[in-house]
Amino acid sequence: MKQFLIYTIKILLLIFLLLVILDIAYTQVYLNSSNRGKIDYVYNSKAREYDVVVLGSSRANNHFVTKMFEEKGLKAFNFGMSGSHLFEASLMLKLMLERKYTIKNLILETDLNLSNEHQAEGIAAKFLPYIHQSDIIREHFSNEENFKELYYIPFYRYVAFDSKIGFREMYETARKQPTKYLDNQGYYPLGNKKGNMKNDIRALKPLSNKYYQEIKQICAANNINFIPIMTPMCTNTKGLDYFDKVKKRYPEIHNYENAVVEDKYFSSCGHMNDAGARLFTARIIHDFFSDY
Repeated sequence: MKQFLIYTIKILLLIFLLLVILDIAYTQVYLNSSNRGKIDYVYNSKAREYDVVVLGSSRANNHFVTKMFEEKGLKAFNFGMSGSHLFEASLMLKLMLERKYTIKNLILETDLNLSNEHQAEGIAAKFLPYIHQSDIIREHFSNEENFKELYYIPFYRYVAFDSKIGFREMYETARKQPTKYLDNQGYYPLGNKKGNMKNDIRALKPLSNKYYQEIKQICAANNINFIPIMTPMCTNTKGLDYFDKVKKRYPEIHNYENAVVEDKYFSSCGHMNDAGARLFTARIIHDFFSDY
């Protein structure tokens, strides 16, 4: 029995050691990557300067045409991430400032994402390789239910989020295989093929969102001109009064929900195609950057 216990302990120690080694190896790969996505592009960078930075969900990623800002003489990048929430947008801004970014104007797409304070696990997972190297990431995740497992159990995060940061992604990252996320200065254009042209947002309610407040406060503390914007949805959407509720709770958020209305400018009910995005971006540049 004693020998069995000793053998079992040795096996467990060996497994633990293997997990530590794998954790270190995977993490080193991600620490040497800057071309797979917007998170590693920011994390493994320093001291960039932008006239305009865009943050938000796919309704930022697909709606703000970065090249049009640059044609105006404004250095810009669209850091919007499809599927993300304000949890990730706030963390991205914190990382940029930690890396000494100079940002003159921050456009934040903030409308539907005000209705929750949860992390978007598929996007948030991309920050996890750096959780032991970054105090900012550790603190940002510290109130999440699974924080202790993610932080203290070696290699757990890579197993728990295998589809996002597991072996396949680590392998592609080690090969320095680029993606399309950084093309067009971060803007991702959508085509004319129609998706779902009906939507129902009647169940959504804008919260007093702590991550929105964080972003607002960070901008004020760092002399960044904060431009929060609600972006267009198709007219078939049920519950469009949601945007009026947002405006009532947050008077400073600019409501552009009906700035583009014709279905020909939409790829789906919540996302404009490239033509619609260009029409919308031209309006934003005219309204906020005409003096540049």
